Amino acid sequence: MKAYVFPGQGAQFVGMGKEIYGSNPLAEELFEKANESLGFRITDLMFEGTDEDLKQTKVTQPAIFLHSVILTQTLGESFRPDMVAGHSLGEFSALVAAGALSFEDGLSLVAKRAQAMQKACEVTPSTMAAILGLPDAKVEEICAAIADDVVVPANYNSPGQVVISGSVSGVDKACEQLSAAGAKRVLKLKVGGAFHSPFMEPAREELAAAIESTAIGSPICPIYQNVDARPQTDPDTIKANLIAQLTSPVRWTQIVENMITNGATHFVELGPGAVLQGLVKKVNAGVAVEGRQ
Repeated sequence: MKAYVFPGQGAQFVGMGKEIYGSNPLAEELFEKANESLGFRITDLMFEGTDEDLKQTKVTQPAIFLHSVILTQTLGESFRPDMVAGHSLGEFSALVAAGALSFEDGLSLVAKRAQAMQKACEVTPSTMAAILGLPDAKVEEICAAIADDVVVPANYNSPGQVVISGSVSGVDKACEQLSAAGAKRVLKLKVGGAFHSPFMEPAREELAAAIESTAIGSPICPIYQNVDARPQTDPDTIKANLIAQLTSPVRWTQIVENMITNGATHFVELGPGAVLQGLVKKVNAGVAVEGRQ
């Protein structure tokens, strides 16, 4: 069985999408439709911009979404997924790819999500850090013990790789304690704020209204969602999980494990970069992985 997976923020690179724009009329049409819908030429920033341009959340998120979704559209009838999943932002790409959400509505929600997250980041200084080489339970234990600050596990990316999220002081305290507990590496991330933490509550509230008013149908195959890592096809459940996603951890390790348990033997990453291919291999080295970008 084939699983298609879609990357999240951090996968962007200058030149992303340029090749498919120049070689496929459908891709060009969809990119131009996106330029018009967003009110600025995001293609100029994707194809010829700078790293700094692409690091802006309001640019990064729609850029990665567009690259993934338009690439999927160009596959036509050959895109026949048995299951799909997306890492954080990638969940929106997965929903459009699986036919549960229209291209236009998906782009609108991603643009609103990016703006809402940007605003939430500006309210209170906050950050994230990657922790390598410790069991998930140990990371959870240390984060929970920092009672005077906010710091939580945000991304369970693969066995021994967890990203934590919280206040600057909370993340600093956790990093110090996690290093002392034997972490192989503790790496502060260059991000605008504490994604998938309580600091995203203003963004969650803002996005909830937009999601509730957007038509989401049944996907052509199960989508394994970030919040519970379970296969979902019910539109109401999908909506509720999408809303909860911004303040909940991304359970990527569990998603991949559950997909494999349910028959996935071949993973295809659609979109910029190859991060998810590496994470899938770390979860289970025995499955086939490939990517298209």
